[in-house]
Amino acid sequence: MRPGAANIVQFENVGLRYGSGAETLSDLSFSLAAGAFYFLTGPSGAGKSSLLRLIYLAQRPSRGLIRMFGEDVVTLPRARIPGFRRRIGTVFQDFRLIPHLSAYENIALPLRVNGVAEADIDTPVREMLEWVGLSGRAYAKPATLSGGEQQRVAIARAVIGRPEILVADEPTGNVDPDMAGRLLYLFEALNKLGTTILVATHDLHLIPRVHHAQTLRLEAGRLDAGRLAPPIGSAG
Repeated sequence: MRPGAANIVQFENVGLRYGSGAETLSDLSFSLAAGAFYFLTGPSGAGKSSLLRLIYLAQRPSRGLIRMFGEDVVTLPRARIPGFRRRIGTVFQDFRLIPHLSAYENIALPLRVNGVAEADIDTPVREMLEWVGLSGRAYAKPATLSGGEQQRVAIARAVIGRPEILVADEPTGNVDPDMAGRLLYLFEALNKLGTTILVATHDLHLIPRVHHAQTLRLEAGRLDAGRLAPPIGSAG
């Protein structure tokens, strides 16, 4: 946590259960500092995607308290959820691109939703397309893009609006190592502008490349406190 930084996300004794089965997440208590960079690791089935769903408000917990941007989001009225989501950038494993929109239009969408004037949209969208190596595919529809290309469009869409927090679920899983490094550099650049970054990944080789990053590790739905580096929410 950076000295003097406030917490942008706070979990207190959070549990998540789907249906009547065992809890998927249990007794999660941690904080994410505003402007910090985190990796979320753990084996398949540990609950990483479920934890991200709680942060981007796609799921409410079964118990416990979650605060984001200083407000209790567990009891947040549904009418206010879209406004909160506009402050959160998300990169999903299944991309969730809008199929009838081109790569350009998918990337431009967050700007339009946020009311950016059309005259101010073209330049940042083309800059993002160039950054992710898709300048020549600007008008391609998602169905004609490879998995890696779709992933890059999804990342460009997530970061173009400079969200306050970015949560990314395996964002480098469908790209080659060179592009993975380039995307990680993009996340670092966004982080330097003040965005809190949380990247869920199986690729442990990425972690040492972000020297100031902290790591949360999930094991069977619980945080492995012995593997936090340094402890989440502490000065360091």
